[in-house]
Amino acid sequence: MALRPARTFRVIRGPAFTRYSKRKPRKSYVKSMPHKNLNTFETGVLKQDYDLRALLIAKEPVRVRDNAIEAARQMANRHLEKAITGNYKFYVRKYPHEILRENRMLSGAGADRISKGMRLSFGKPNDLAAKFRVGDIVFEVKSYSANTGLITQAFRKAGQKMSGTYWLKLETLKKAE
Repeated sequence: MALRPARTFRVIRGPAFTRYSKRKPRKSYVKSMPHKNLNTFETGVLKQDYDLRALLIAKEPVRVRDNAIEAARQMANRHLEKAITGNYKFYVRKYPHEILRENRMLSGAGADRISKGMRLSFGKPNDLAAKFRVGDIVFEVKSYSANTGLITQAFRKAGQKMSGTYWLKLETLKKAE
């Protein structure tokens, strides 16, 4: 079964049903945790003499699935790795903790006799997402100011992989003396 389109989950409505207890799983609000697609949160090499900090920041409130964040991370990391190998440190700043639910419906001949329709339609957990509010940092890169154009291009490509609109903020880092 294919993934539902991003438009079904991207608008933030109501509270997040995310309670999952590792110590007492039977007391959890959510009985089973979906599999996590985003596993790498840091890549690159951290050096003390970096003088640039680039941030990809959300412009609007949006919910983004973890596989979209992973695709954006891979796109940006691949672009940076190809151009400036070893001269950057890349961070993913949001953890996908929100559990998405889906009420699966049968389709085809005889499905009306088997399917329960809207009865008990709260749905089953099937995916994870991160909730971005206005001004939340999605990605962060530390590097040298000579690489500004490459980082801008990498973040532009990464932003196209996720729902919502994002802007780039560049900051200069003070050198430790």
